[in-house]
Amino acid sequence: MSKKNQHIVPTKDGKWGVRGEKNQRLSSKHDTQKEAIEQGKEICENQGTELFVHGKDGKIRERSSYGNDPYPPKG
Repeated sequence: MSKKNQHIVPTKDGKWGVRGEKNQRLSSKHDTQKEAIEQGKEICENQGTELFVHGKDGKIRERSSYGNDPYPPKG
């Protein structure tokens, strides 16, 4: 399995999907955004990638990193 950042995106039918970066198809589909975020977070923790949460308008509203953060942080 390749390591891809995950995106939580709204679907046309009013549900929420988890989609790997640059993928056309959803990895999974959920009734609520919260359920989709939980699934996306689990994938990102396993892969050490980032999670991008999009709002209903499609714009990124939140971003979380799981595993590739430099320590100590710069600045």
